[in-house]
Amino acid sequence: MDTMPKWVDALLVPLISVLIAFLISGLVIIAIGEDPVEAVKLMVTGALGSTYGWGYTLYYATNFIFTGLAVAIAFHARLFNIGGEGQATLGGLGVALACLFIPWPHWSLALVGAMVAGALFGAAWAAIPAYLQAKRGSHIVITTIMFNFIGAAVLNYVLVNQLRPAGSMDPASARFPETTNLPTLHEILAPLGIEFSRAAPANVTLLVALLACFLLWLLIWRTKLGYEIRAFGHSETAAIYAGISPIRITMIAMLISGALAGLMAINNVMGEAERLVLNSVEGAGFIGIAVALMGRSHPVGVLLAAILFGFLYQGGAELALWTDIPRELITVIQALVILFTGALDNMVRSPIEKVFLARRRARQQSAQGAEPAE
Repeated sequence: MDTMPKWVDALLVPLISVLIAFLISGLVIIAIGEDPVEAVKLMVTGALGSTYGWGYTLYYATNFIFTGLAVAIAFHARLFNIGGEGQATLGGLGVALACLFIPWPHWSLALVGAMVAGALFGAAWAAIPAYLQAKRGSHIVITTIMFNFIGAAVLNYVLVNQLRPAGSMDPASARFPETTNLPTLHEILAPLGIEFSRAAPANVTLLVALLACFLLWLLIWRTKLGYEIRAFGHSETAAIYAGISPIRITMIAMLISGALAGLMAINNVMGEAERLVLNSVEGAGFIGIAVALMGRSHPVGVLLAAILFGFLYQGGAELALWTDIPRELITVIQALVILFTGALDNMVRSPIEKVFLARRRARQQSAQGAEPAE
């Protein structure tokens, strides 16, 4: 029997962890001679106080949703995929090739084609570490992190030697045709009479990310394959006894994981930059690990955690712009959130479990004392 309700594990424990991280961050801000209350106000105003701020917060959150879901599906199979950075990088290459070399008549068709290309390239980049894990016993953490560096080198070579326009010194592809440009939230909401910033990069990819959350929830908790993935993650020995193939589940889980990471490219490459550039992923693959941990590998939790990290990214940019607080402090806050929601999770969980266990024992003793004597 669980010692505490599921909502406590899913909501209260991460919330307390985040509050502790913010408290320690406030002490750091005081130590450098700044006002933490004013800093928080500026972050909230910059990230959530206008449609411009919301546009950037949701843009970053969209990236983190895809990479968080990618890590989450692997977690369910007890696979630690930390190669989301490389898989998203190669997904960007797939998106760029689809946008540059296929004459799409409309953005909607271009979006579908780019999604397929990004997912295939991301899945292909995850397939090699998955095969090495499933067939050769190579540790997935080692292979995926090495493939991040290999992916960056591949993209560098392709951009500089193949996709860079003649005469250009910028290691980037040509701009995508206008027919592939995705509508922004401003263009989507304007017909509904809702004002939204024209300058914000949030675009229709946000809706794709929300759909991905729903579809992954269906897969994990409403399908036979999802049950097999979870069963394999809980106990490989029991899964094998039940006839579940470890090789099959490892390959499928990692292919889906890589495809989700690759889908991120439709947001940052196709939706925002509208061309392929170096370092377009900007660490979102690694942030996805923290998002999945904080979200307890559940799509709803991943969505909420992604919005939090989107807030930290946009709020941190405003903080660095308008105060003397360095941008690196936001990295410190992110690290503290990761520390308390990941490595030190039990430090928060254990006292809460003891409280609920004591309450349960008290209720049981009260009920036994209330029973009539025979």
